[in-house]
Amino acid sequence: MTTIIIEDEKPAARLLQRKLEKLNIEVGVMLHSVEESIDWFSNNEHPDLIFLDIQLSDGLSFEIFEHFVSAQCAIKSAVIFTTAYDEYALKAFKLNSIDYLLKPIDEEDLEVAISKFKTRLPKPENTFQLDFEQIKKMFQNPFDKNFKTRFTVKIGQHLKVISTDEIECFFSENKGTYIHTFDNRNYLIESTLEILEQELDAKQFYRISRKFIIPLKSIKEIVVYSNSRLKVILPSYKEDEVIVSREKVADFKAWIG
Repeated sequence: MTTIIIEDEKPAARLLQRKLEKLNIEVGVMLHSVEESIDWFSNNEHPDLIFLDIQLSDGLSFEIFEHFVSAQCAIKSAVIFTTAYDEYALKAFKLNSIDYLLKPIDEEDLEVAISKFKTRLPKPENTFQLDFEQIKKMFQNPFDKNFKTRFTVKIGQHLKVISTDEIECFFSENKGTYIHTFDNRNYLIESTLEILEQELDAKQFYRISRKFIIPLKSIKEIVVYSNSRLKVILPSYKEDEVIVSREKVADFKAWIG
């Protein structure tokens, strides 16, 4: 089985490659842009399986497939999508019998996706047919989505607007969710970390544990901690240790680049 990865970020591609190697899946090629992918597919035999990131540095990955449809040489490889986008779009993928993996990619989910692909391996005379134009429409809203850039909090009888640029971290405590700002203040908000994960830009914010979401800009120092974990030092937050969960360490390292 020939397999390639088309992924915008090289660290994320290498991380996925390592996870596939644990499943005895060898990755032949890793590509990182629409232009690079079109060039490769133009000069090589198409693989059995593609792990496909949706948004690449120079455009949407669908453009790769559109190019070859127009060139009357359609790519007929099976595709497992990798995406960090909204759940409602992923549900649409399920309805269309298209496999996907939500970033950060869980190893168990990856194994299930591979097994599902193997059970659907086509006969030589058949090919996988995906309506990429329809899929692209599903993702119009997620890509046009405006990530949350400010929060309104109540202080007594007053309302205060806090920009995401002011936020050092989000944390949960005693069933409440709080914003901690760079000026060392805490504000209770009417949300959960699960909701915040969907509302915030995943390139700038990462949920390192059940308790914390941190922005990239607030990382002052990273220290090796016990049990293969990492400890993050923030500029002003000192109420508790900010620990990257062991199961998230690899993805965290890929996120910070």
